[in-house]
Amino acid sequence: MTIYGLLNAGLSAVQPEQGRKGNSRAASGIESSFALYLANFRAQSLGALIGSISGAGNVRSFTGIDALASPAATGSVGGLSAAGRNPSLSDPESAYAMMSVINSAAVAYQAQSSALGEMKSWVARLQQHAMSLGSVDTATDNSRIKSLLQDFASQYNGWVRRFDADMRSGGVLAGTRAAQVSRYELEQSIKNIFHGASDGLQGLRDLGLSIDPATGLATLDTARLESVLASNRPGTIRALQEFGADFAKAAELLGSAGNFIARQLDNLGRAIRYIDANKPALQAEFGLGDTARPAGQVAQALSAYNKVGGR
Repeated sequence: MTIYGLLNAGLSAVQPEQGRKGNSRAASGIESSFALYLANFRAQSLGALIGSISGAGNVRSFTGIDALASPAATGSVGGLSAAGRNPSLSDPESAYAMMSVINSAAVAYQAQSSALGEMKSWVARLQQHAMSLGSVDTATDNSRIKSLLQDFASQYNGWVRRFDADMRSGGVLAGTRAAQVSRYELEQSIKNIFHGASDGLQGLRDLGLSIDPATGLATLDTARLESVLASNRPGTIRALQEFGADFAKAAELLGSAGNFIARQLDNLGRAIRYIDANKPALQAEFGLGDTARPAGQVAQALSAYNKVGGR
């Protein structure tokens, strides 16, 4: 299950008791206010953030969350118990459970921001390697062409290996559209059969560079490269120029302002800032919630996030 699936499952599990206690009690003072807070938060606020950040929707504002902090939705409640619950509420356990989900969300968003920021840096480096590969011309000797292709394949494989586990089920980037689109678009650029088509070639595979369908890694058949260089050197050079320009452009678009990675990072940043700013007030109303205990990839990404002081 993805991080977003886990958070949504946590929200769904938080069911206010008010709906099971009768209308007379739900209509009274703090109880009805809390039922409204909880329903509003679950249905509109954190759920909207999860949808926006995961790419399921395009949420332009935190309308639901803002409503939670509005004058109509705030009020003075009693202090918390030693167990971190708010005894002034008719259902302190549901409120506490909801705050536990928020605590987990805060950690998950920070971890994902770190991992996605690192992916953005990798994509930028791949762009530079593609540009170098696309700069070959008739003056470039065959050994240099082979070296550039080997270097590109090595860098691409380093990127795939670095984020493969993160993008699998349960990984810090699982279900993240920005990561999925980045992986897909760059892989498709390598697989594109139209590079070199005007010279009778069918993409980089005719130059010996292909993607292993089982691993997603790039492999270079140097014997095939040497053969096509011997039989169709001008076409090989033009195919590399076309590929380099195409791959570099795809990488540039993925990391550009307002596009997939940048937009995802912006959404995550807004969510992180919101939770940071409002967490004390939320805990005062709903209880402390369980402390998030990240493990595995999430813990590693969170550590990287904290080392640079957030993004």
